[in-house]
Order: sequence, then C-alpha cells, then structure tokens
Amino acid sequence: MEIAIRKGGAEDVPAIVALLDSAVVWLNGKGITAQWGTEPWSARPKAVELVERIVGEGTPWIAEIDGVPAGTLTLTPHPASYVAPADEPEVYVHILATDGRFHGRGVGAALLAHAVEETRRQGLSLLRVDCFAGSEGRLVEYYERQGFRRTESFTVGDWPGQVLEQRV
Repeated sequence: MEIAIRKGGAEDVPAIVALLDSAVVWLNGKGITAQWGTEPWSARPKAVELVERIVGEGTPWIAEIDGVPAGTLTLTPHPASYVAPADEPEVYVHILATDGRFHGRGVGAALLAHAVEETRRQGLSLLRVDCFAGSEGRLVEYYERQGFRRTESFTVGDWPGQVLEQRV
C-alpha cells in the first residue's frame, strides 16, 4: 500500500469535507464526541464555510491510497484566530484528518512528514499545529510521537486545545 500525496485546491473541498465526516464517525465509534462533535461536517454550513476559508487561505494536500482520498491537511502561513501568531514566519497545519477506513496505516504521519518537507522547501524552520487536548491527551501524544513538542494550551468555549511546534 503506497500513500501518494498530491497538492489540492478549491475543487477538493467536497473530498476534504467527506474525509472530515468519516473522521467524525470514526472518533464517535471510539467514544470521542468532544473533539469534533457528533454531527457530520457536511451537515453544518459553518463548518463547510470554515473548510472553504482555510483551503482558500492555504494549500490543501490530499493523501491517496490506490487513488482514493485517505487523508488531508491544509498548510497556511498563520494559525487559526484563537492561536497567537508566532514571532517568526511559520507554516501552520490545519484540518488534519484521516478517513476512518484508513486509520492505522500511517496516513497522518505521511501528511505530517510532507508538512515538514514543505516547511523546509519554503525556507522556514517553524511548523506548528493545534489540536484537541481532551480524551486523555491522546491526540497531543500522537503529535509528540510525530516530532512535535507542546507549547501553549488554550480553551475555546469548553474545548481544550494544545499548540505544538516542530523545528525543521
């Protein structure tokens, strides 16, 4: 099984939203409902608008296995509005998601390795991401296994988050 990563565009928004929908189903199946809720992204117009805005501000990347979208992330030069920008140029990871059918196959790791390569290609040395810090911090630990280290914590409403960074 080979993971191919291709540059995406606005035309990939439906595929990205479908990947997010699949991730919600997978998370909910694991009993994780606080991260992205229980309602599909596609059923929430504001969530779809958020994906469209992030994709429009950055560069989406699609991981495919046998031509099927298996995962995605979008890289931008800035964090989401609830995270303070770094005091240097950076690459920021948004909406990393893996289709539930492909969990455990290294799709997320391949996308994050690609993000490291893209950061270097842009001549930058700081790659950051934020993630859900609930569920015993399992997602935070995942990013740490991918070479990131914790920086600041934050809360949006009752949603606990963690910013992580990696020097490349």
